[in-house]
Parts: sequence; structure tokens; C-alpha cells
Amino acid sequence: MYAYIKGEIIDITDDNLILECNNIGYNIRIPFSVAQRLPGIGATIKIYTYTSVREDAFHLFGFLSKDDLEIYKKLIVVNGIGPKGALSILSVMSADDLRFAILSGDAKAISKAPGIGNKSAERIILELKDKVQILYSGATNQALTEDVQPNSSAKNEATEALISLGYTPAEALKAVNQIAIIDNMDSGAVLKQALKIISTF
Repeated sequence: MYAYIKGEIIDITDDNLILECNNIGYNIRIPFSVAQRLPGIGATIKIYTYTSVREDAFHLFGFLSKDDLEIYKKLIVVNGIGPKGALSILSVMSADDLRFAILSGDAKAISKAPGIGNKSAERIILELKDKVQILYSGATNQALTEDVQPNSSAKNEATEALISLGYTPAEALKAVNQIAIIDNMDSGAVLKQALKIISTF
């Protein structure tokens, strides 16, 4: 119904935003991660919205980017998740982190969201693994769809080493896929760079 709303922030809570546009105050449900990134009251922002209409309720859900909105729209169609469950997931992890978790099969990372159990997390992975890949393009898409480049045993070994050190598969994959392999680069060198990258997450 509304692609986005641009207006002045009137009030912010952990899960709700009131945005005034043309003398109308819009009550918009938001993930906690969005609430943390919003500027202060009185600032003007653009919020990308999803409209949920049911017999007993009419809700707007808002996000700061189209990317976040798109992954939210994919989450809500997963059986047993719905608008509130999807909001809960995006409150504790970014759209990129969620995609990495889905592509690496990291149900543990997804199940950290309040109200999302391991079975629900596994269902998300099962239903969205093929769908989230198409959201990427260029080099990023190549890296993700291949998980770890097949011609690089060093990346495979570094990924396994990171997981053995206690990092999640999603974190390990995300860090390793940011490294450009150069000639004669062994797994130790990849691991060293990956540890520096993962410390910034």
C-alpha cells in the first residue's frame, strides 16, 4: 500500500516509530536494530514500509533500506514465522547476517531471536536458501553461491579452523569470503586475515 513514508520523527521506542507526514502521524512497527540506528526526534527520515492487513488489525512495518524490507517480506511467508517473528529476527541480526546464516545453514544463529526456536530456524533455512541468493549480484553473489571458492582449499581449511575456534558457520563464511586469495597463500595466512576481519563484526 505504501512504498515508503518520508517525514519527521515524533516518537521512538524499542519497537515502534511515530512518523509525521503531511500532518498525519503514522504508527510504524520497527525492529530494535532500526530503533538503534534512527536519528533523534525531530529529524526527517525515509522509512520503507510493509502493510499488513487482517480482519482485526492494520499494521505498518518499517525499515531503513529496501534490502531490509525485501528480506522481511521473504521471512513472513515462511510457515510459522509471520510479521512478528520476522521482526524479531531482524531485531537481532542484519539482513546480510541473516542471509549468511541461511546460506551456511546456521540455525543456531537464527534461533537466537526471541520466539524463534531451532525448528523454525531450520524451516527458514530450508525454505529460503535458494531464494536469498538471487538478492546478491556481481562478486558478492559469486562468493555466496559458491560458499567458499571451490579452487581454494586454503579458504575451506580456514573456514573449518574458524568454526573449530567457536565461531558460527555464518561468521566464518562471511569473514573468509571477504579475503582475496593471492598466489601461494596458504590456510594459515587466510586464517590470520579472517581473524582480523571477524573481530570487526
